[in-house]
Amino acid sequence: MKAKLLAAAAAISMLAGSVAVAQDAGAGKPVDMVLLPKYLGIIVFDQANNGAQEAAAELKNERPLQFLGPTPENSVAGQIEIVTNATTQGVGAIMISNNSGDQIAPAAKAAHDKGIKVVTWDSPIPSAEGEDVFVAQVDFDETGRVLADMALKILGEAGGEFAILSGSADAANQNAWIKSMNEVLKSDPKFASLKLVDTVYGNDQAETSYNLALALVDKHPNLKLIVAPTTVGAPSAAKALQDEGLCEKIKVTGLGVPSEMLSYTQNGCAPEFALWSFKDLGYLAYQTAYALATGTVKAEEGAVVKAGRLGDRAITKDPTREKGLRILMGPFSLYNAENVEAAAKE
Repeated sequence: MKAKLLAAAAAISMLAGSVAVAQDAGAGKPVDMVLLPKYLGIIVFDQANNGAQEAAAELKNERPLQFLGPTPENSVAGQIEIVTNATTQGVGAIMISNNSGDQIAPAAKAAHDKGIKVVTWDSPIPSAEGEDVFVAQVDFDETGRVLADMALKILGEAGGEFAILSGSADAANQNAWIKSMNEVLKSDPKFASLKLVDTVYGNDQAETSYNLALALVDKHPNLKLIVAPTTVGAPSAAKALQDEGLCEKIKVTGLGVPSEMLSYTQNGCAPEFALWSFKDLGYLAYQTAYALATGTVKAEEGAVVKAGRLGDRAITKDPTREKGLRILMGPFSLYNAENVEAAAKE
């Protein structure tokens, strides 16, 4: 009996060992990979690159990660050009934070047809054409409710007029969040006092967003809040209101980086805002793309990516897109005067 138990234990041990080997089989394989943000010069995309570099080191990929991006002024054409060039070079995987809507789909499909793994992160390809899987920072439907909840909390039961200051009109993620927020406002009676009066696009350029915030104030004399679902728009709008001495009358909320929102939260211009970890997002995007490129995981519903310190992440259908697949990261973090200073130091 004892011999049988020992044999069974040995078999289980061997099986566990084989599973571990299978899970790590891709580690150490050289894969040329490109991380493509919407554009360069934005702190959250630098944080995503740091996370991707961390994953690259853990996976022992000897090929250096290419962090390539266009300028904000040339984002759409620039992203398409970078994907096309990477395809010509024959890289193993391209990770895209899409700022080009479906305009990038033909280039992504051309890459995919050549066997290159295409993973989107932060912002997907709306049609999912040419895309293996989207690494979503948070649930997009949840984003709309979080934005609506912050708006109601800041304005109170009396509510009032608010406007949205977004990034690019072609950014799939921001468009989805705005759509979700509008649906929440219409479907939930508790938001009946909130009135959306305008939506403008600052193309994630600080000066443009700053000027648009002031234009919203001039255009809507009863405006009480600017909601900016973009980490460039939120501090730009808050600075504009601060410079004009309007923080007592009009507030800002949305998505922001704690270190950039610190002073505006402390002085009351932006009482509350939200975000997630872009470092973790870059880390998860790299883990996913590398697993696909090395063949350890297939881009199909039910497959599981073993994502290092972030644990197992399942590939599921994307509930916000008819044909897309998704890996969900999460969660949201909410920041206010009580926790923003500590978060800004991280």
